[in-house]
Amino acid sequence: MTQASHPEGTTVKETKAQRAERLKREKNPWAAFDEIRRFAAEGRGSVLPEWAGLYFKWWGIYTQGDGVGAVGGVGGEGKASNYFMLRIPVSNGILSSAQVATIADIAQRYGRNLADITVRQAIQLHWLPIESVPEIIERLSAVGLSPLGACGDVVRNVTGCPLAGLAEDEVFDASPVAQSVARTLAGNAEFYNLPRKFKISVTGCGSWCSHPEINDIGLSPARHGTEVGFSVRVGGGLSKEPHLAVRLDAFVRPEQAVEVVTAITTIFREQQGLRENRDRARLKHLFLKEGWTADKFLAELQSRLPFRLDPAAAEEVPADVVRDHVGIHRQRQADLYYVGAAVLRGRLTGDQLAAAAELAQRHGSGELRTTVMQNLLFVNVLKSNVDALVAGLAAIDLRVAGSHFWRGAIACTGTEFCKLAITETKGFTRWLVDEMEARLPEFDQQLRLHVTGCPNGCGQHWIADVGIEGKKIKHNGAMVDAYYFCVGGGVGANSAIARPVGYRCAATLVPDSLERLLRGYLAEALGE
Repeated sequence: MTQASHPEGTTVKETKAQRAERLKREKNPWAAFDEIRRFAAEGRGSVLPEWAGLYFKWWGIYTQGDGVGAVGGVGGEGKASNYFMLRIPVSNGILSSAQVATIADIAQRYGRNLADITVRQAIQLHWLPIESVPEIIERLSAVGLSPLGACGDVVRNVTGCPLAGLAEDEVFDASPVAQSVARTLAGNAEFYNLPRKFKISVTGCGSWCSHPEINDIGLSPARHGTEVGFSVRVGGGLSKEPHLAVRLDAFVRPEQAVEVVTAITTIFREQQGLRENRDRARLKHLFLKEGWTADKFLAELQSRLPFRLDPAAAEEVPADVVRDHVGIHRQRQADLYYVGAAVLRGRLTGDQLAAAAELAQRHGSGELRTTVMQNLLFVNVLKSNVDALVAGLAAIDLRVAGSHFWRGAIACTGTEFCKLAITETKGFTRWLVDEMEARLPEFDQQLRLHVTGCPNGCGQHWIADVGIEGKKIKHNGAMVDAYYFCVGGGVGANSAIARPVGYRCAATLVPDSLERLLRGYLAEALGE
């Protein structure tokens, strides 16, 4: 760490937060693309530590771990490999087949034919050499997929209902608002230096499938008389200290939404107290640590707006039901359907993406959608084309139907690529699902089964029916991957943070433990 002079002449080390704040004050990474070009020209060894550890994130780039994870490094962070990960924001989850084909080609050429859909509707690539990064960014930007804002202390990918404009039960199409928010804040130099990451969800769907409850800002549909608009929630987030968002007593009209979101983001930007500790630098900590209330937050927000917000309007909180959009479903448009493919743990090959783009073009309107459940939707499909599309998806191993284990499984990146992870997750989740399908083929209950590789909770285990968090334990004389169980999480009408049950076991024993848990549930809750 950098040494700083103390008034008495001694020196003190910068904290992690102090170093990050200093580096951010010194440079806006969005204005320094030429430095990335130089690194690409000079090779991996030329990458400066401040770029590898911080600045790259503003361009959607992370250093890729060496496959060992956090235990292979020091201070809770593993060692970096010579490769990079790149996250691609997809506003509201809306993609064209041309954009998907571009991502597929990049994955095939530079990323060892691998891609992951994330729990924020983004797409993540791996194994990228530094020499390829500028070209990749330019190719993505050319098709409207700039990686600005995918990572870093900025507004992250703005999520929304992937069926915006299509769902039969939609209150209204909020995707124009979501995309306008993204255009306003992503890459905006006024917001390049937030205390930490900032997550926004904007949806007009009645099922709240983008989980506004766990976002820093969650806009969900509400009715004010004959008008439609939004309820506003703030301060949601998971990680080590989960907190469900707080509803404000405000009704926001669609034309007011961008200004309201910008004002809330500005409030966050100006909280100097949140910059003192990276672990407590999220908006939720105003409520968790600093005594803010919904009334105090609303008063601060109102003071920054040139118009008066109406009181909150009635909203219909959805039941806690499956929101994965998997299967074949009618759209609001006559004779059109959407087809949802369950992408287990979000993992795809570049070849599958390329084929998906071609299928969307051939059988639909050439548009695809990603979901927060890590799935892929094909939209605007004529009824006469549905069967051919389903057959095409089966040919590339994408399931339009699947067990509740397959459909409900979520997995974070894990030690395969992440330097903060403690356990491997993607392969483990595939194995776990296979095991549970074989053990409980008759299981017919909704089940969100979320696997996260460390306490940071990127697999969102806190809102799962069964969430398991990666640990290490000593088993048969050796340190092995293990998982800690949390149960009873939920969103919607039954919003709740999952309860840790104080049980952990080796990863190899998780199927036994989960089988006992689910059989007990069936016997007691359902009287079987």
